[in-house]
Amino acid sequence: MPHKELIVIDGASSDRTVDIVRSFNSPLIRLQSEPDRGIYDAINKGIAMARGESIGLLHSNDLFSSPDILTRIAGHMEDPTLDGVFADVVFFRHDRPERIVRRYSSASFSPERIASGWMPAHTSLYLRSSVFRRFGTYKIDYKIAADFEYVARIFSAGISYKYVPEVWVLMLAGGASTAGLRAKMVLNAEVVRACRENGIDTSYARILSKYPKKALRVGFSRPLRHKDIVKLYPASPLRPASE
Repeated sequence: MPHKELIVIDGASSDRTVDIVRSFNSPLIRLQSEPDRGIYDAINKGIAMARGESIGLLHSNDLFSSPDILTRIAGHMEDPTLDGVFADVVFFRHDRPERIVRRYSSASFSPERIASGWMPAHTSLYLRSSVFRRFGTYKIDYKIAADFEYVARIFSAGISYKYVPEVWVLMLAGGASTAGLRAKMVLNAEVVRACRENGIDTSYARILSKYPKKALRVGFSRPLRHKDIVKLYPASPLRPASE
């Protein structure tokens, strides 16, 4: 089990989040609860508090696919030549959490495909803290695609990376980037902006060309179920994030 810390960033919520976090009474958990200027501002606060050599994100309602995920990630990051690692994620329905409805594969990602709007699954991406010191953190003037902009920024600069063909995170289906047509329009505009700000030649037509490919990939992929995840990790049955 690697040395680890859990930093919880709460936007001054009025529910029981703070009480629940404090109830663990764990020295591994640090909590900050205060108003923020959006999700990327909250992420930046967590990064600033982090003391570890590798940093990753797990959003609310998301789960690790196995209790030993951090151990697996730490094992890959023992390679001193790597700046980051990433894997795949799957999406589940809120009304039927046992049913996995889609897999987001990062296998086809390469820096050359950023110009077409492709990126690795963000919540599977773990980076060395030195990457944030070199390139800064997320731009909070992006509404939806600051994660894409950060990927464009660091991968176009040539960071070293490794793709691991495993599922690391289960994500609740739905989110800011998938919330209807208007969100898609904002997302695509910000993706084009991110490419241009990082010297990557692209266009709206090129960005939009990825959607038929994504539809084909989803359409011909059999939805994964709980038993499929268990097959990936036979020694570790699926359970909520517990590391």
